[in-house]
Amino acid sequence: MSTLADTPQKVFHRKGRIYVSMASGLDFSFPIQGNPRLEGKPEHLLSEIEVSPFGLHWPSLDEDLSIKGILAGDYGQKRAKELHRSPARRP
Repeated sequence: MSTLADTPQKVFHRKGRIYVSMASGLDFSFPIQGNPRLEGKPEHLLSEIEVSPFGLHWPSLDEDLSIKGILAGDYGQKRAKELHRSPARRP
């Protein structure tokens, strides 16, 4: 028996969005745009999504997203993008 309150049950990709259905009946979607590991990738790779009690995994794309993060508006690699920005030039 799972101690988690809600878990993803079904997930799929369509037209640049990932759609998730949770055990509680909550349905939501989020864009792949802005995620460097998902954006611009072929349909067949975007559709290879593994579901775990904690989130989503794309094995061929080496991407993992937690449900908690997605619901908080983090659709992937936000922190990594911030770290790779060029430092601002100082006068």
